[in-house]
Amino acid sequence: MSVKDSCECYTDDWNRTKPDKVLYLPPFPAGPMADNEHLIVNFMPQSGDMLATWTTGSYEAAADTHTVYSRSCDGGSTWTPPEIMPGTNDGPYLSGRWGFHVVSRSGRVYFFFNRCSGIWDVSFTSNGLMRCVYSDDDGRTWQSGGDINIRRRVEYDHDDQNVPPGWIVWQPAIRDGKGRWLVGFTRWSSTTKFPFPKEGFHADSRSEFMRFENLDDGPLPEDLKISWLPEGDSISVPCPVEPERSRGYSLGEEPAVVLLPDERLFVVMRTRTGEIWYSVSDDDGVTWREAEILRRSDGGEPMLHPKSPGPLYRLDDGRYLLFFHNHDGTDYGADGPHDMDARRPMFFSVGEFKPDAHQAIWFGEPKLLFDSHGVKCGPGNGSPEGGRFWLSMYSCLTQRDGERIFWYPDRK
Repeated sequence: MSVKDSCECYTDDWNRTKPDKVLYLPPFPAGPMADNEHLIVNFMPQSGDMLATWTTGSYEAAADTHTVYSRSCDGGSTWTPPEIMPGTNDGPYLSGRWGFHVVSRSGRVYFFFNRCSGIWDVSFTSNGLMRCVYSDDDGRTWQSGGDINIRRRVEYDHDDQNVPPGWIVWQPAIRDGKGRWLVGFTRWSSTTKFPFPKEGFHADSRSEFMRFENLDDGPLPEDLKISWLPEGDSISVPCPVEPERSRGYSLGEEPAVVLLPDERLFVVMRTRTGEIWYSVSDDDGVTWREAEILRRSDGGEPMLHPKSPGPLYRLDDGRYLLFFHNHDGTDYGADGPHDMDARRPMFFSVGEFKPDAHQAIWFGEPKLLFDSHGVKCGPGNGSPEGGRFWLSMYSCLTQRDGERIFWYPDRK
């Protein structure tokens, strides 16, 4: 909702990043909608209205976490009060989160989300089935479409078939070179295959993709055809954590994928090395090149970044836009790439396609976008002191009629 329509705000510190538009401000006291993240905005096929979906709850990973949606008919200046997405609030721990919506050429709108079955080993926030609801009236009302099983991988998933894989989609789907919808997701390995390291929450993780083969035909969810990619092993990134225990251990997660003008796919991932890493596919995601450090250019300086989301978007004019922290996790009082307090400030860099280069996108000089200045706000992780200052870009970009809008939660 707009600032004028909002009731008394949890804090006025949301204005620290100087937004041009405000989608939702939690009331005070914030209650079950204090934590708002994982924001995805899209245009609806019939009206052209904007639909926003996001994950919310009392605090991050709270048992009451669920999904809400809101709509704007004036280009994002004002928004309707959030409504609960059906099927995402089934009870403690069983709620739906980390959703993404995809618009079919048929006009049907699909919303997919991670839904805990009540059985998990990594976390109830990641182990789950993929549930689908869909709308035939431009995202105004939703119908249940049932559950879709995520592909199992014997080398990473729990041997007990009742324990769903650990996975999260975090960015909007894109169209690949053949016009099919494609979205990246993180796969977290079962702790029975890769035990948690002693040093914090850094589960073994890899990047994969799902491609919707017939979604544009508008089938019922049970008739969707999904290709799980890569066909071989997942994309992995070496992780410098407890080397004596971590043979084969990977942390390459939260893939942000874009299409190149030559129809190759280019993906960037967050890691624990202090840099963004990337990979390229020249066969529509079936196979991927071994992951490498992302640089300004071939042989150039690394794109420094701690363990934090680093979204990459293709602009309508053919350029690319990367958001990142521009340091390796040892600046601004943080003590390394693993430190969540390294998630500030936020920079962006414009990328250009280089068809003959090894790294197909070269990036310009980083520019400061905004900073939290280390000031906390919001519910934090549910602790009595609360509050976080992390600028975690679980975000999206909309483009229409020459206007680009970067939508983001002002804190993690």
